[in-house]
Amino acid sequence: MNKIIISLLLCLAPVIAWSEAQKGLEIMQEVDKRDLGWQDMTAELKMVLKNKNGDEHIRSLKMKTLEMQGDGDKSLSIFNSPRDVKGTAFLSFTHALEADEQWLYLPALKRVKRISSSNKSGPFLGSEFAFEDLTSFELKKYQYKYLRDELLGNIDCFVIETYPMYEHSGYTRSQVWIDKQRYIPIKIDYYDRKDSLLKTQEFSDYQQYLAQYWRASSMLMTNHLTGKSTALLWQNYTFRNGLTARNFDKNTLKRSR
Repeated sequence: MNKIIISLLLCLAPVIAWSEAQKGLEIMQEVDKRDLGWQDMTAELKMVLKNKNGDEHIRSLKMKTLEMQGDGDKSLSIFNSPRDVKGTAFLSFTHALEADEQWLYLPALKRVKRISSSNKSGPFLGSEFAFEDLTSFELKKYQYKYLRDELLGNIDCFVIETYPMYEHSGYTRSQVWIDKQRYIPIKIDYYDRKDSLLKTQEFSDYQQYLAQYWRASSMLMTNHLTGKSTALLWQNYTFRNGLTARNFDKNTLKRSR
């Protein structure tokens, strides 16, 4: 009898694995579908860097993002303060299957530096966000697995595991808590190349725009190895400003002030 039960379990295992992968994919397809059509967006941010002793350094920046049809989004971030980073600009073209393209303009050097694909896991300007954390979500860049349902505080969530399909990621996997009602991320746990919990990103104070699109007012990234954290505090979101690809040309980096 035991042999029969074991044989049945072995036969069912691939079916269960396929079902978990399919359910994970379908949930993330719904996340993607509900965030289509906003066209372009601008916002102002405050970046708060905190070390393990609680000391804070604050930077301010503004961001523009262009939604692309059939490809990943384009985004441009420009630092306004403090003086040592003022004028620093970061341009990112996210792609679904090909390697992302990213450039950094450093005014002190007066030159544009291309970020290599192998450096995407590196920290973004001393923050706890990696370059790869700042690209738009693209469905085809990951494989998915539904893990469970779980309450996070008072929010009923799906928990989905994602596996990066692109080279040079600093993560082996991530676990994402998705709000079942709004299909937006509430928390992400990132696991490093040794499969240890490296960082946690928490999203809060969501506001809805254009009666459809949810945007978090606060994103907190905590590094569990160093005890450091970086908070991104968003405000003054605007949508459908008439931005085009010309606003995200590499030539705009040097004059982005």
